Amino acid sequence: MSLGKIVIDMDSNTVSHKIDGEETTHEFNSPEAFKLISDVWLRSGWDVKYAYSFSWLGRPIIQLPEDMVRVQEIIWRLKPDIIIETGIAHGGSLVFYASVLKALGKGKVVGVDIEIRKHNREALENHELASFLTLIEADSTLESALDKVRSEIKSGDTTLVILDSCHTKDHVASELKMYAPLVSIGSYIIATDGVMKDFAGAPRSEADWSWNNPQSAIFEFLDSNPNFVLEEPEFLFNEGLVRDRITYWPNAYLKRIK
Repeated sequence: MSLGKIVIDMDSNTVSHKIDGEETTHEFNSPEAFKLISDVWLRSGWDVKYAYSFSWLGRPIIQLPEDMVRVQEIIWRLKPDIIIETGIAHGGSLVFYASVLKALGKGKVVGVDIEIRKHNREALENHELASFLTLIEADSTLESALDKVRSEIKSGDTTLVILDSCHTKDHVASELKMYAPLVSIGSYIIATDGVMKDFAGAPRSEADWSWNNPQSAIFEFLDSNPNFVLEEPEFLFNEGLVRDRITYWPNAYLKRIK
């Protein structure tokens, strides 16, 4: 995502974009203009920590609402028996997934984190959806942690995996290698926050994010794992003109095909 210079002119109802000496102008009510404005919004939202302003059923979630709604569509379609998420933080996303599973009448969520702070653990263990949650405090890339996760999976379970812990290239690469075999055929392993690649040099970023990010790990994984393909799930409903997600999770959805 290279933003260049973007000019929004509400007098003429246009959005102009200039980058590398090339300039294009789009009608304000076009999908192209919406994409440019959304890219700026994503970057500005990152800078001001917009995603840190949401909770789900009482727990801070720290995700873009659109990413949550889109992943809900995947859960609805797959109806998984188990959702595994690396990275817990305050537990909002665990509770979100648990609430969807409760609505479906099945399933559980297994969360893995290297540190589950006492107040977060207490809040989750006393939550109304606690019976849907299993918490594992461990480095997600340790074999002992993976063994604990495996013990939660029964033969024939439909399994969905979401990676949202440490987002360095090496860590995500290790998680992909370890957790991908747990994914059911037709299901996904989702590596979140690949937008880091586009925000290198921004506030709250590091210069090496240009390569040290989840997307770098994803594409290396795909090069050596023919059992998975990169597949952006189709919208289950769309009567609008927008065809692309507004997301912090670009190129995140890896579908197991065999």
